[in-house]
Amino acid sequence: MKSKFCYPVFILITLLAFNLYGAASDQVSTNPDDFETSQIEDEVYDPLEPINRAIFSFNNVADKVILEPVAKGYRKLPSPIQSGINNFLSNLRTPLVVVNQILQGQGQNAVESTGRFFVNSTVGVFGLFDFAEKMGLEEKEEDFGQTLATWGVGDGFYIVLPLFGPSNLRDTTGMVMTMMTDPINAYAVSEGEAWIVPMRTAANAVDQRSKIIDEVNALRDNSLDYYVAVRSSYYQNRKAAINNVDDTQLTPVPLISIEFE
Repeated sequence: MKSKFCYPVFILITLLAFNLYGAASDQVSTNPDDFETSQIEDEVYDPLEPINRAIFSFNNVADKVILEPVAKGYRKLPSPIQSGINNFLSNLRTPLVVVNQILQGQGQNAVESTGRFFVNSTVGVFGLFDFAEKMGLEEKEEDFGQTLATWGVGDGFYIVLPLFGPSNLRDTTGMVMTMMTDPINAYAVSEGEAWIVPMRTAANAVDQRSKIIDEVNALRDNSLDYYVAVRSSYYQNRKAAINNVDDTQLTPVPLISIEFE
């Protein structure tokens, strides 16, 4: 009976995991003064707002009921365990990061990220330890949505995807491209170990969500319009990621918006 209950919960967490917080790197502090959205809102095209708001409300409930409680439990684990899991998951993302850096013409970054992957996959015991960081090989994040933007593809209109969360036409296309090209997941499936894919995705969701519990709650509690605040934060974070600028002053993109990996 217990297993019948746990299985659908695990599946739901896995679905929540596909696009959390726009990008894994968008993890910053938040205060009520950060919620200035007028400038960015002038640039947002949201023709489906009534439908988006309905989906947003559903996602918000799912996050509160499922993902946030699990993330709070995860955050109680010893720090070395959390760091090891985070490093391991980050290392698995690196091959696609390298691909996108190459596609964006970031040759030097691609070389450094490749070095990170080999160092952490070997000396770092399959990525559990981030020795590459100590060698000056910093982690960088690039995805297909950023690549498409670099190639001149526009945002398209804003979309709130059920369980997938805040997105737009370009970034949704990028997410699909990630699903289709991730080499780690493809290898797992080819070896008959397809269970690794949802397990990895769920672990990534919980790990990312655990880092911004307080920030998300602050955004929920202090926003006059939570939907607008999330929409604005999503576009600010994505613009910073695309332009490769310092995003330490940005608010996180809360709700069920986990990057598929």
